[in-house]
Amino acid sequence: MTGPTVGDTDPVPGNADAHHADRSPGTAGPAPSPAAASLPPVAAGKHTQPPATVASPFELDPAAAADEFQQVAAADEFQDVAPADGLEDVAACPGTAGHDMPVRGNSGHLTQAWRRLLRRTHEVPEPPAPGTVTLRARAVTVTRGGRPVLTAVDLDVVAGQILALVGPNGAGKSTLLAALAGELAPVTGTVELDGRPLTDWTHTDMARRRSVLPQSHSVGFPFTAREVVTMGRAPWARTPRRDGDEAAIAAAMAATDVEHLAARPFPALSGGERARVALARVLAQDTHTMMLDEPTAALDLGHQEQILQLARRRAHAGAAVVVVLHDLGVAAAYADRVAVLADGRLVAAGPPREVLTTGLLTTVYRHPIEVLDHPVTGTQLVLPVRR
Repeated sequence: MTGPTVGDTDPVPGNADAHHADRSPGTAGPAPSPAAASLPPVAAGKHTQPPATVASPFELDPAAAADEFQQVAAADEFQDVAPADGLEDVAACPGTAGHDMPVRGNSGHLTQAWRRLLRRTHEVPEPPAPGTVTLRARAVTVTRGGRPVLTAVDLDVVAGQILALVGPNGAGKSTLLAALAGELAPVTGTVELDGRPLTDWTHTDMARRRSVLPQSHSVGFPFTAREVVTMGRAPWARTPRRDGDEAAIAAAMAATDVEHLAARPFPALSGGERARVALARVLAQDTHTMMLDEPTAALDLGHQEQILQLARRRAHAGAAVVVVLHDLGVAAAYADRVAVLADGRLVAAGPPREVLTTGLLTTVYRHPIEVLDHPVTGTQLVLPVRR
């Protein structure tokens, strides 16, 4: 079943180095868990057990992993993979800790996502200082079906700012957002979250640091609207921040004007209502980086402005906000920085007045475009030339 975040599984391979960097060479790791001790040896010629002197970054505890899966799936992915399938995949491939081998099991899904779940989760993050780069992409290239859809993109996402991704259809905006979120693995290049490669983080780590609102909003069961919003709090279970669950849920539902929908089944809501409930889930998750893919697409004019003002308030409070937009006038009015994509490449990035120019936009959109100043507010107006 699909759900209100980008992607279903995470094919990014694990990275063992970061999880035992604090140990001196030659130090033996912790004793294996009972589950790991009972696993049979790996077939000859395949993958070897890591040396005893290297501490494994994995904790092969199926019960704990399944519990964490339920939290992350609820808050971050609504995964297609059942916990039992994933754990069977891992159990069937003993001795692969620290290896980047993509292993497939009965479910047919890559088990790299499960390796993330079985790694240690880092501490609860602290809010970044204003101006801190929370997401950094360097030379990111993504392919689909062997064809590049994103090529050599360099981009920073900064705390305290709204970054708008704009460009024509097929330019690579949603693909870039998915790569930044860790839902698509680049074939070349790197993406860092809070100064570390995405491969260093577990799913819970990532769900505590960034939240994602996708274009589509659906769940496979008749959860109520409030239950969907509550799922945003799952990453904070067993942390001091769980004490703020009820307040965060109530504030998120009030901010998105969905309190009256609390008891309604999510699948029975209109497209615009589902979009606002899904955004409430993202707000309740309360991460310092928010990633929104066309959040205004299904909304009426009033709710569009409400959502954009919410994004602005979150940025002013210190969050980093990345938003995919089609309305260039909205991008000019609300974004601190704009990144223009075309044909899978980043062609310009910077403040709206420097980037959203008549010449650049006419070239990118292959249609004459005028950029004017509003006679009252002074904000930029971006208008297509009517022929």
